[in-house]
Amino acid sequence: MSEKIIETFDLTKEYRLKNGERILALNKINISINEGEIFGLLGPNGAGKTTLVSILSTLLQPTSGSAKIFGLDLQKNAKRIKRKIGLMLGDEMIYYRMTGLDNLKFFARIYRIKNAKQKIKDITTNLGIYNKLGDYVSNFSRGQKLRIALSRVLLIDADLLFLDEPLLGLDPKTTRELIKILLDLNKTILLTSHQMHVVQQLCERIAFLNKGNVIKVDTHDNYIKLLSEFIKIRFNIFDRAKKLELENELRSLNYIKNISKSKNGFVVSISDYKYYPTFLTCLGKYPVQRVQEIELTLDDVFVELS
Repeated sequence: MSEKIIETFDLTKEYRLKNGERILALNKINISINEGEIFGLLGPNGAGKTTLVSILSTLLQPTSGSAKIFGLDLQKNAKRIKRKIGLMLGDEMIYYRMTGLDNLKFFARIYRIKNAKQKIKDITTNLGIYNKLGDYVSNFSRGQKLRIALSRVLLIDADLLFLDEPLLGLDPKTTRELIKILLDLNKTILLTSHQMHVVQQLCERIAFLNKGNVIKVDTHDNYIKLLSEFIKIRFNIFDRAKKLELENELRSLNYIKNISKSKNGFVVSISDYKYYPTFLTCLGKYPVQRVQEIELTLDDVFVELS
């Protein structure tokens, strides 16, 4: 049985504003992450993902609840834990007015990295930025900045990595390259994202986080099954009388999960692909136009889980 690297117990974080208002950023979070696992926190902006990472990486104190990292109490052993983890908050933890090489040398000195010169060469060569190290980070592309930030984390050779939105804003090619690199690390990783395709490719288990609450923790396979179980379709119909007639019929069908009106027609969700032919037969009785399947969004997933 795999060792649990992270365990949280009713972990809660509440912020109090100057006007007395209270904001519950995390509400009794209970998750566990196994050794060698890439665990994903998936949720929209403001879901509490960064707050949770900040607490588990010792940057923030929880309001209540507790956590264990490597079996150590998070609050009692923060210094010991900090030496065993690596943290990447996007590209925020690098200095733009220094060269890539100077960034990595600086962090190597702070963490007293042995054989730093060779490690820097090996890591940055693997990440494809070795030839850019002499340039100022301010001149780097978004992808290159994230690679330098990831290089800094890997330089520490930590047992546990916290990666907060590590692939945000990257082009598809760079995203694919970095996903492969992360998979090849063989590290325990807690990764946050609001990009479904990122966690889908990287994570063995996924926690769906929204408004400070864990809605569901599930495996990668069940997550894929969830996405494949329903289909979202947009179509137009301009005949007002027929439009009302069609809407009434759609609302009577038990395989239609949701119906919303668009400018010129409807957007409907079907509970299973097996009903797709039946649905198209239904539409065939009406003067509909531009039937289009819509890519599912993160919001669709949360609607299904809520």
